[in-house]
Amino acid sequence: MVELALNVVLVLTSVLLVVLILLHRGKGGGLSSMFGGAVSSQLSGSSVVEKNLNRLTVFTGAIWTVCIVTLGILLKV
Repeated sequence: MVELALNVVLVLTSVLLVVLILLHRGKGGGLSSMFGGAVSSQLSGSSVVEKNLNRLTVFTGAIWTVCIVTLGILLKV
């Protein structure tokens, strides 16, 4: 029962992590930065939405990590 619940939470957090990571803005290093695209992104500051998106991504990643470790411990026993 606990394993099933952890597996469901793991799948949900995995999908949510993919979506959250894809929502992040590029930080340069790609092809756009070679042609001057990084200059405009460096001039604009970090907004509240980006900070909240970062916090939500870290929080979801922490839940995902706890699920992975807990499932590993449960399946090892």
